[in-house]
Amino acid sequence: MSSTLLIKVPDQNELNTGLAKHLLELYGDYKIVLCYAPMGAGKTTLIKEFCKALGSTDNFGSPTYSIVNEYKYPGGKIFHFDLYRLKNKEELMDLGIEEYLDSGHYCFFEWPELAEDLIKSKYKKIEIEVNENIRYLRVSNK
Repeated sequence: MSSTLLIKVPDQNELNTGLAKHLLELYGDYKIVLCYAPMGAGKTTLIKEFCKALGSTDNFGSPTYSIVNEYKYPGGKIFHFDLYRLKNKEELMDLGIEEYLDSGHYCFFEWPELAEDLIKSKYKKIEIEVNENIRYLRVSNK
């Protein structure tokens, strides 16, 4: 069964831990989250806030060049992927994506287009649209 939640975020600063915590409470059993949005829309910011809401105190950064960053939180590990630079699924497979997806740990993806059809378990899809500096989040489960 699929459901969709629409959220209006008038200011990027509202992509905060409170919003992330609320989404985790609603969808906490979904440990794979795919974030779709144009450049600069707030994907990295939202994922950092998810990590904080989970209780991680690590230093968060964009994994644009490393492709994946690993953080710790009280319940285990968090993997933060930025697939923007990958050209094909072979590069994703070389990264060992299946092991990450099957790990049972949180996996947050930016630019997840290459990974989506490799995911065999349920996941959360967050689409961020920006219109006149207002963000609209469409959250659905798959």
